[in-house]
Amino acid sequence: MPKSKVRKKSSYQPSPAAGPRAGAVGGAKAAKPSPPWYPVVMAAFLLIGLAYIVVYYMAAESIPFMNDLGSWNFAVGFGFLIIGLGLAVRWR
Repeated sequence: MPKSKVRKKSSYQPSPAAGPRAGAVGGAKAAKPSPPWYPVVMAAFLLIGLAYIVVYYMAAESIPFMNDLGSWNFAVGFGFLIIGLGLAVRWR
């Protein structure tokens, strides 16, 4: 059986037009780190949300505005938690 011919591969040379573009993922600027107060605010939102839900479970009958809100207290507590998680996602 005859032996097949071996082809020479040329090395890849990207054209100058195919360089990094502005706005592309690979050519984007590095993001600046978050300011020092950012994790404090993030942790505060997370803790306030958690504390709000715990207080609702423990003492909602004795706090007038919580008693008036009823099940909307979950929306308030989870709202704080969602804001805290949104900040955590953007933390650098």
